[in-house]
Amino acid sequence: MTHTYTITGMTCNNCKASVEAALQALDDVKNVSIDLETSKATISMSKHISIKTFQNVLSSKYSISELKESNAFNSGSTETKVEESDLKQLFPLFLIFGYIIGASILLNRNPWSIESFMLDFMGLFYIVFSFFKLLDLKGFPQSFKMYDPLAKSIPAYGWIYPFIELTLGLLFLMRIEITLALIITLIILGITTFGVTRTLLSKKSIQCACLGTALKLPMTKATFIENSIMIIMAVVMLLKTYN
Repeated sequence: MTHTYTITGMTCNNCKASVEAALQALDDVKNVSIDLETSKATISMSKHISIKTFQNVLSSKYSISELKESNAFNSGSTETKVEESDLKQLFPLFLIFGYIIGASILLNRNPWSIESFMLDFMGLFYIVFSFFKLLDLKGFPQSFKMYDPLAKSIPAYGWIYPFIELTLGLLFLMRIEITLALIITLIILGITTFGVTRTLLSKKSIQCACLGTALKLPMTKATFIENSIMIIMAVVMLLKTYN
């Protein structure tokens, strides 16, 4: 018998090889084939093996679930469960955004300044997000190049990206070289957003690297929205600068 599964958390060929080896070592498993791009695993076995058994032999970094065909009777409930699961996984992202927005408002409440609010928001955004990326500097580049075109073409870019974010955050918060920081923001987030959009349209199931590898976040529309907010703010601030 052969079943198809979805395995999340794989970011590179080493991950793929590690997962394949772990699953292949199980008794009754005949063959394991994994497509890294779609995160799908096809497993042939002599008798049925439970999801729990598969999960037990995998590192906590990976999560396996059975891919089931949808039909007129169960498609609605399946989509609802997936949506609820994504929202639960994205909760840390929403919480962080809430803290950043709250802090930016408090810093500029008296007197209120929308320009200063946006600069503080962008500065705190970069500082916080670079912090999570730096927690696992070795793992981040592997996840990042899965969807960022520049990181895929130039591996070194993935290694320096967290430091670029950290530098931009300090420039915004300290009000230094704002115009340059805004232009760099448009460039790097424009490239990343292009990659995110392409990934979402292809419906690939991969891990988002926006908060590094410390938090396992799925690539969803929320990733696109967070980048778009930063791009819009950068455009608005540049227009105000040159008007």
